[in-house]
Amino acid sequence: MMDFDKVMQFIDAMQAEGVEYITFGALALAAHGCPRATTDADFFVKADADNIERLKRALERVWNDPHIAEISADDLMGDYPSVMYGPPDEEFSIDFLTRLGEMYSYENLPSEVVPFGGRMMRVVTAPKLYEMKRHTVRLKDKADCVALNEKFHFEES
Repeated sequence: MMDFDKVMQFIDAMQAEGVEYITFGALALAAHGCPRATTDADFFVKADADNIERLKRALERVWNDPHIAEISADDLMGDYPSVMYGPPDEEFSIDFLTRLGEMYSYENLPSEVVPFGGRMMRVVTAPKLYEMKRHTVRLKDKADCVALNEKFHFEES
């Protein structure tokens, strides 16, 4: 299970470091009022070497882990632009992406800043989150769509 307090500390650290990020996945669902259990936190980050250095500094604010140095701008800006980071002594992971296929990237995702967990957090908008999950085959994505549709009425039943 994800350590909510640690993830919130990390979001605070990203904001303090000026990381350009957008939260998506289960954390964004929760911010939109549709919480569900998860074992990871998902973030799109701007594909920019300086931004990725700020991201690494934000991670270092929360975790004393020499493996953070292995996260590279080349990876996040390359052909397979995602990195999964597993913080030491934690039972969750953090996924960083700069784009997902050709459809979604930091630059083209609509986002908004919403109150969540006692702070403001940048998240993908609820309609875009619904769209991102709508045509996937994972059962949890289908359940997420049902929850989002019940709350926001994107489609008639």
